[in-house]
Amino acid sequence: MTLQTLEFNTTTKSVKIYDGSSAVSSVILYKFDNVPTVKVENSYYEVMQNDLIDDNSSSYPKRIPVARFPLSNTNMIIKR
Repeated sequence: MTLQTLEFNTTTKSVKIYDGSSAVSSVILYKFDNVPTVKVENSYYEVMQNDLIDDNSSSYPKRIPVARFPLSNTNMIIKR
């Protein structure tokens, strides 16, 4: 399994997934915006994204999972 790096920026509320063990000079594989949190589950990081739900009477935000990355081959960097 190839190592990857998950970079979570708490200020911009964004996540980038890089190919390799470092975000420096690595290729961005995935990018997610509007991410309030990254949950740590049993064996993976779960990227949660805000989505606006419209039920015809009102609109409200809801957090939905958009990606999961295994803990075993993912480094996580948290930035401010």
